[in-house]
Amino acid sequence: MLGVDPGSRRIGLAIGVSGVASPFTVIERHRDLAVTMRTMATIVAEEEINVVVVGLPLHLDGTEGKSAKAARTFVASLSKFIDVPVTFHDERLTTVTADRAMLDAGVKAPERRRNVDKIAAAVMLQSWLDSRAPGEI
Repeated sequence: MLGVDPGSRRIGLAIGVSGVASPFTVIERHRDLAVTMRTMATIVAEEEINVVVVGLPLHLDGTEGKSAKAARTFVASLSKFIDVPVTFHDERLTTVTADRAMLDAGVKAPERRRNVDKIAAAVMLQSWLDSRAPGEI
């Protein structure tokens, strides 16, 4: 499975194997959305992804705002380029969790900025994996 943390400039990706999510890569969004979606489709095919889990950025009270709407638009576009199921999972505080973990590990700011999106994707994907019943995946 592929965990996706779609941001306005970068998209963090994580791969889930045997119930464990690991940071994979960060891709830069292209001005042409189709270019970004083709890149995503290539990754889905090359990594033999069977499900894509996209982070849904909800407000702390659980309501949706502009970022959630953008994530839903992202998924609507992505679904035109791939033939695997796409689902959403709450990604509240995943970026904060990822940044804090790197800060606690002594990672310098430039490296944190380069990696936070894929680590946040891994945090979100692990949460999704942990919420599944055994054998449900």
